[in-house]
Amino acid sequence: MSSISNLYNTAGNTSTSNAGGDRFQDLDTQAFLKMMIAELQNQDPLNPMDNAKMLEQISQIRSITSNDALTGSIESLQMGQSMATAASLIGKTIIGQDVLGEEAVGVVEKVAFEDGKPYLYVGQTIVELSKVYGMADNSK
Repeated sequence: MSSISNLYNTAGNTSTSNAGGDRFQDLDTQAFLKMMIAELQNQDPLNPMDNAKMLEQISQIRSITSNDALTGSIESLQMGQSMATAASLIGKTIIGQDVLGEEAVGVVEKVAFEDGKPYLYVGQTIVELSKVYGMADNSK
C-alpha cells in the first residue's frame, strides 16, 4: 500500500524528535539489564552491592517489564477501537478535514490504516479519523 502522504505528494515526515526529552524514558528492559550487569561487573569486590539494593533493582526491572506489557495492551486496545470506529463509518456521510487541511464532505467508501492511524476514503479525498468533526446516517 502506498503511503498516504505520497498520494498527495506532501513534504514527507514532519514529526520532530524529542531531543531535549528525558533519555531514561526510552530505556527498555534489555538496556536496563545491560546497565545492571555492567554495574555488577565493575563493582568493588571488597565492597559489593548489598542484597537490599539488588532486590530493589530486580523490583525495578519487574516494574519496567510490567509497564511495557500494560502499555502494549493499551495500544492494542486503542487500535482495535479505532478500527471498529472507522469501519462503522463506511457508508455514512462525514464532514472533516482532509490530509491537505481542506474540508471534506461525503460518503466513506473504504478505510485504510497506516502507521496505526485509520484513514477514511471519501471519493478521492482522504480523511484521518481524528479529523472527522461531523457525520450523518444515510439509512433514513
